[in-house]
Amino acid sequence: MSSPTDYLFSPLAYGSALSAIGIYLLRQYMQGGQFTTKTDETGRVAIVTGCNQGIGKETVLELALRGATIYMACRDMKKCESARREIIEATNNQNIFARELDLSSMKSIRNFAAGFKREQSKLHILINNAGIMDCPKMLTEDGFEMQIGVNHMGHFLLTLLLLDLLKSSAPSRIVVLSSIAHRFGRIKRDDLNSEKSYDRKMAYCQSKLANILFTRELAKRLEGTKVTVNALHPGVVNTELFRNTPFLGSRFGKFIIAPLIWIFIKTARNGAQTTLYTALDPSLENVSGRYFSDCKPKHVGSAAQYDDDAEFLWAKSEKWTGVKFE
Repeated sequence: MSSPTDYLFSPLAYGSALSAIGIYLLRQYMQGGQFTTKTDETGRVAIVTGCNQGIGKETVLELALRGATIYMACRDMKKCESARREIIEATNNQNIFARELDLSSMKSIRNFAAGFKREQSKLHILINNAGIMDCPKMLTEDGFEMQIGVNHMGHFLLTLLLLDLLKSSAPSRIVVLSSIAHRFGRIKRDDLNSEKSYDRKMAYCQSKLANILFTRELAKRLEGTKVTVNALHPGVVNTELFRNTPFLGSRFGKFIIAPLIWIFIKTARNGAQTTLYTALDPSLENVSGRYFSDCKPKHVGSAAQYDDDAEFLWAKSEKWTGVKFE
C-alpha cells in the first residue's frame, strides 16, 4: 500500500507544486508595475470621479494615506458616502468629501464645478477616472450616446470648467483614464454620436480613443502653464466596469469564466498603480501629453496620433458642451 509520504515524493506531487508556483508567479507578473515612491500630499487638493468602488476607490484610499484633501465625485451618493466613511476609518484622514456628480448630465457637471469652487480655491490633481463600458445604446440627459457622453464629453466639460483653478494652483496635474481599447477605435466624423449605427464595443473604443486625443490636444494648449495632462491604461482590472459585458457580466460569467481568467486580471488596488504614478511621481512634473501603462510610458495606437482628428474632436466637444477653452 502506498503512503502519504510516497505521494509527497511522487512525480505527480512535484508537477502539482511546480504548476502552483507557476500560476502564482504568472498571477504576480500580470498585476503590473507598482508605484512605491513616497510622497507627502498634505495640503494638496484632489478630485477623483467615479470612486465609490474599484480603481477609483483604491486611488482615493492611497491619496488619503498620503494626506491629500480629496473630493469623491460620484453619481450614487449612498455608495459614495459608504466608501468615504470606510476610507476615513482606514486612514484617519478627515479631509475626504463626497459630492454628487453625474457625468451623463451637463447640468450636474456644472453644478458640481460651481459647488467645488465655492468650497475650494485650489485644485492640484484632477483624476478623470469614471467610465462606462460596453452598454446597450442609451443617451445621456443631453442626447449624447452614453459611452462618448460619459467617458469623453462629461470629462471634457468638467476639466475645462476647472482649468482656472488648476492653473492658479500650478504645478498641477490632470489624469485621464483611457484603455488599450483605444487602439481599436476610430473617430467617426460622420457619425460621432452613433445616430446612423451603433456597435457597443466600437462605441467604447471610440470613447477611449477620444480620451487620448483630448489628452494630447489639451497638453498642447496648456504648454507653459505648469498644468500637465496625461492618459493611461490601468490594465484589465476586476471591477464593475464589466457589468454590461456579455458572459463576464452574467451570473454564468462570474462563476465559470471569471475564475478561469482570474490569473490574468489585476486587483483594483493594482489597477490603481498607474493612476497614482501619473498623478504623483515627482519625475513626471514636467511631462505632459503622454500615455502610460504599468507605471511606464507606452506608445499610443496609430489612430491616437492623428492631429486632425484631435482638432475635429475638440471643436465638436466645445460645440456639444457649450464651453470654450480660454
